[in-house]
Amino acid sequence: MSEPLLSVQGLRKHFVQRKGFPRPRTIVVRAVEDVSFTIAPGEAFGLVGESGCGKSTAARALLRLIEPDAGQVTYRGQDVLAARGAELKALRRKMQIVFQDPYSSLDPRQTIGSALMEPMRVHGIATGREARARAAALLEEVGLPAAALDRLPHEFSGGQRQRIGVARALTLEPELIVADEPVSALDVSVQAQVLLVLKQLRARRGLSFLFVSHDLSVVRWFCDRVAVMYLGRIVEEGPAGRVLADPLHPYAKMLRDASPVPDPTRRGVLPRIVGEIPSAANPPPGCPFHPRCPQAMDVCSKVAPRWTVASGGGGVACHLHG
Repeated sequence: MSEPLLSVQGLRKHFVQRKGFPRPRTIVVRAVEDVSFTIAPGEAFGLVGESGCGKSTAARALLRLIEPDAGQVTYRGQDVLAARGAELKALRRKMQIVFQDPYSSLDPRQTIGSALMEPMRVHGIATGREARARAAALLEEVGLPAAALDRLPHEFSGGQRQRIGVARALTLEPELIVADEPVSALDVSVQAQVLLVLKQLRARRGLSFLFVSHDLSVVRWFCDRVAVMYLGRIVEEGPAGRVLADPLHPYAKMLRDASPVPDPTRRGVLPRIVGEIPSAANPPPGCPFHPRCPQAMDVCSKVAPRWTVASGGGGVACHLHG
């Protein structure tokens, strides 16, 4: 097996808060706890789960947009968390991100051309006419005219702004794109257009993706492998076809069953996911999912499940398969 492009091992991120008056108390929010996965060259890896499960925090921590508390992140064998100065700057060229909100990720007072050319200037790739020509080519690659260079973000629709976000992520010719809920803020028809652009770019440029989403239908269509997160931890991981068609973890099954299927003959009442996600500041003992799990056993509330290799690829952290 070839060396992974990106390897994440034991990633952890806690947020410390002070709450209460007049005697404030310290609260530790365990946003990401012992997250591990790898991404191969040219692979699309999905990270799925309910809102608040820590998937976006994990994505930003491995890029060091927020600094993780512990863990190891290596990119082609190079330690990302230990990189400093010019070494870190070079790594940032190879790993770029597309944010969820296409409007807030753009400076409203900066033209699109300036937003695309600035990274080229900072990293010494191109300046002047050459940078403008590169920016125009990037816009055309994502389906926008070169005339958009002189316009401001508010002059575009949400789908067009997200295409601009994709173009900006490509300015430094990266190998890995972290797509953090890239289509969740868009209308369904526009989602399909942006996803098609991403898939075409992946094929044409040989890009790898870390695709963060709560939409299983999108992940099923776009990703090769998928990891299911719950309360800051990965509870199941494996080939997208296996995990989404025949999930092993009860939480992954609940997510799959609650995802609508575009088939009129299979319409019906979607099952409701029972209960709320426990607070990451006070996670339950044992398996974090046991308060909501329909198959919970006594051991689930006392002992954290070990990671078990699955026969169809990947693995699962569940006492039912331990």
